[in-house]
Amino acid sequence: MRPEQIELLVTPGTPSIHPDGTRVIVATSRPSLAADAYVGQLLSLPLAGGAEGPHATARRGTTPHRLTQGRHDTTPRFSPDGRLIAFLRTTGGPAQLAVVSADGGEPRVVTDRLLGVSDFAFSPDSRHVVIVSREPETGRYGSLDGVGATAEDPRLITGHRYQANGLGYTRDRPAQLFLLELPDLDAEPPVEPVGRAKEAAKKDADTSAEKTAETAETAEETTGKDAGKAAEKAEHLLVPEATQLTDGNADHQAPVFAPDGRTIYFVAALHATQDTDLRTGVYATDVDGNGPWLVTAGAPDLGASSVVPTPDGRHLYVLAGDTGPEGQDFVARNAAVYLLETPAGPDATGGTPRRLTDPETMDPSGGDGRLVPTGDGAVLVVVNARGRGEVVRVDGGVDSGVDGGAVRTLHSAEDVVTGVAAAAGRIVVAVSGPESAGDLAEVGQDELRPLTDLSAPLRAVTDVVVPVERTITAADGYPVHGWVLTPAGPGPHPVLLNIHGGPYAQYGWNLFDEAQVYVEAGYAVVMCNPRGAAGYGQEHGRSIRQAMGTVDATDVLSFLDGAVAADPALDGTRVGIMGGSYGGFLTAWLIAHDHRFAGAIVERGFLDPDGFVGTSDIGSFFGHEYVGRDPEAMRAQSPHAVADQVRTPTLVLHSEQDLRCPLPQAQRYFERLLDVGVEAQLLIFPGENHELSRSGTPWHRKQRFDAILDWWAHHLPITAA
Repeated sequence: MRPEQIELLVTPGTPSIHPDGTRVIVATSRPSLAADAYVGQLLSLPLAGGAEGPHATARRGTTPHRLTQGRHDTTPRFSPDGRLIAFLRTTGGPAQLAVVSADGGEPRVVTDRLLGVSDFAFSPDSRHVVIVSREPETGRYGSLDGVGATAEDPRLITGHRYQANGLGYTRDRPAQLFLLELPDLDAEPPVEPVGRAKEAAKKDADTSAEKTAETAETAEETTGKDAGKAAEKAEHLLVPEATQLTDGNADHQAPVFAPDGRTIYFVAALHATQDTDLRTGVYATDVDGNGPWLVTAGAPDLGASSVVPTPDGRHLYVLAGDTGPEGQDFVARNAAVYLLETPAGPDATGGTPRRLTDPETMDPSGGDGRLVPTGDGAVLVVVNARGRGEVVRVDGGVDSGVDGGAVRTLHSAEDVVTGVAAAAGRIVVAVSGPESAGDLAEVGQDELRPLTDLSAPLRAVTDVVVPVERTITAADGYPVHGWVLTPAGPGPHPVLLNIHGGPYAQYGWNLFDEAQVYVEAGYAVVMCNPRGAAGYGQEHGRSIRQAMGTVDATDVLSFLDGAVAADPALDGTRVGIMGGSYGGFLTAWLIAHDHRFAGAIVERGFLDPDGFVGTSDIGSFFGHEYVGRDPEAMRAQSPHAVADQVRTPTLVLHSEQDLRCPLPQAQRYFERLLDVGVEAQLLIFPGENHELSRSGTPWHRKQRFDAILDWWAHHLPITAA
C-alpha cells in the first residue's frame, strides 16, 4: 500500500450483541486525510437465524447497515433490555455519551462534560448508566471563563506520577464516576429556553445558588461547586444532571454494575502508596455515593484492570497482575484471571482471590484488555500467543457447576482478535488477519464465520503481501520466531529490519500497515519477536530485565541473517534498520556495535536511561526495572553512552508532545551523533505524542511515511548502484 492509502484502513472496535442474539453492532474508524481526523459511525449486522428469519445469515462481504451519521461515533453497547444503544459521539469537542433507540431514530446526546466521557456501563434495569469523566480543578482546562491554559495557577508537584502520554497533567483532573438517569426517548425532547424564558431560568438558578450559599459553612465552598453548578444548570437543560459518585485523587476506571443494580465495582489506586507502586485494587460504591470500599484487600499486591461479577452476584472475576512485594515488578509479568467471593458489605473483604490462569504460560491482556462475561457464569479473554490473539474461556465453576473451574481456548488461528462480545450463547469478535485491517466474525465450533470484509477496498487497489512465518535459531541456540514480507519480482531486494516497541509486545498475524508500505515500495521486511517480547511466556520476556541490548540484540541479528540465508530474493548486502520506542533503543544500540547497515531510523526511542527518570510519564519505575538503578549498569545499557561509536547515517524521528519517551531523548542523541560526525537528521512532529505511528493525525501519519520512504530512497535505493 502507498502512504495515502491509510484512508482505506477501516478498523472495527469492540462489538456488542443484542441480548436476544439477533444482531451485532460495531463502530468502525478510519483515517481521513480530508478531515485530518479519524471518522466512523456505528454499523449493524444481522446474525444467522436472527430477527429477519432463519435464512438471514450474515456472511463475509455482507454490507452492514449504517446506524448513525456522526463524524466519529465509537464504543456502542446495547442496554441489558435491548431497547437502547449507548455510544460515545465526538463532534467538535471531547466525546460525549449519546443514546438512541435500538429500533433506530435520532441519537440524543445526554452529557455535556467539559472534558468528555471516556467509558460507561449500563445498570441491570437499563434505566441508568455510570460514566467515567475527568473532573478538573476549578480554574483549569477552561473550567473558569477567561482563564486560559497560560493563565492558570501554577502547579505544585509533590509526587512522581503526575502526567500521562497523550493526556498531559493528570493529578488536577482525575477520572471520576458519575451516575446518570437516562431520559425517556419516547417522550417529547426538551426545548432549550430562549428570550424571557432563558432569563427566568437564570434567575431561578441564581436564587438557588444564593440559598445554597446561605446554608453552606463558608461562601468558599459554594464558589467551586454548588453555586457554579446552579448557575450553569439553566444553560444545560437539554442533558440530564449527572451525580458524582467518587472524588478520590486517582483515576476511577472500568466501572460495572453488580446484579443488584445498586453496587458499582471499579478499578483504582486509592491506597497510601499509589504514587510509588503499580498496585491497583477493585473498589465498590453504591449508587448513592456511599463508598468506596476495597474489595481486593485479600490480595494487596495485585494490579487490577478489569472486574466482572457473576450473574448471581456472589463472586467477582478480576483481571490483574501480581506486582510483587515492592509493588513495582512489572517486567514481563503477565496478568491472570482471578475469582473471589463478593464481600458482604463495606466492612467486609472478598477474601483471598483464587487464580484461574497461569501467568507463566498465558498472557490474557490482549484485545481491549477487558474481561467479557458470557452470561452463564464464565468470562472471555483475549490471549497474546506467538503473534496471535486467541479467544479463551475461563470458568471459575461457581455458577456452571464446573468442578474447580476450566480454561478452554475457543479460537486460535493466524490472526489477532482485538475485541470480543458475548450474548445469548453467541460470541462475535473483531479480528485482524494478514489481509484485513479488521473485520467482524462469529466464533463457531471449529472456525470463525466471517461477517464483514472491511478491507476489500484496500485489496482492490493494492496487492496486500501475506507474511511468511519463520523460526530461526539464534547464535546461542535459542529459537527466534518472526515473519518476512517480500516484494513481487525476482529480487534480490534491499532489506529493512524492523524492531517493535514494548519491549513486552509482539509482532503478529495482523495486517501491519508499516510493513505493507515498505514492501510496496520495493523493500523486503524482516521482523521478529526477540527475547523480551510478549506472547512466549514470562521467562522469554524477562530475559532482558537489566540486560537490555544482550540476547535481544543476538536474536534480532540472528533472525536477519537466517532470513537472508533462507531466501535468495533478500539482498543481505543492502540492509537498513529501524524501530520505535524500545525498537528505537535497540536500533540505536545495534548501529553502535554493528556497522553493516546502509542507514537507520531511530523513532521515539528510549535512548538515555538516566535522562528518562524525571521526564517520562513512566520514568519513576520503567527504567529502574528494565536497566536497574546502578549508574554503571544504566550506562552499560544506554544508546546515548555509545553514540560516539555510530557510523551509520541516522534519521531520528520524534514527536513534540511525547511524554513516554520525551523529546530530549531524541535531541540529546541527535546532538551526540552530530558531534562525532555522523550524517544525521532530526524530524520532529508538532502536536503529536508517542502514538504518532498508530493514532497520530492522518496527515502527519502520511508525512511520516513520506519522510521514511525519502530517507530510504536516498540511503537504501531499490536499485543497487
